[in-house]
Amino acid sequence: MLNEFREFLQRGNVIDLAVAVIIGGAFGAIVKSLVNDVVMPIIGILLGGLDFTSFAIVIGESEILYGNFIQAIVNFVIIALVIFLVVRSYNKLKKQEEEAPAAPAAPPKPSPEETLLAEIRDLLKAQQ
Repeated sequence: MLNEFREFLQRGNVIDLAVAVIIGGAFGAIVKSLVNDVVMPIIGILLGGLDFTSFAIVIGESEILYGNFIQAIVNFVIIALVIFLVVRSYNKLKKQEEEAPAAPAAPPKPSPEETLLAEIRDLLKAQQ
């Protein structure tokens, strides 16, 4: 079982997934900061100084923080937009690579047998 577990961990896709999760977490923190520190204050200013995180409904002793939900929706939309732009750029690059004509390959160097046969042919032509 230990050997199987080691083989599982050494597969390339497991390592790729781990790297993607770590980068995704870091990317999420960057986007959250962008939304909280840049986008939402600008939206708040445009809407007359509103702070979405303070939006709440109090029912009895419970508080429903729907402002945080609005902020989460904005986070999602920005993350989705950025991922869309990255995937779109990647697809454009791949398409350009596929459409680019391949450089003409140099003819392969003749084998020693071919060289010898060519020499024999040239000698026979010279004798005629």
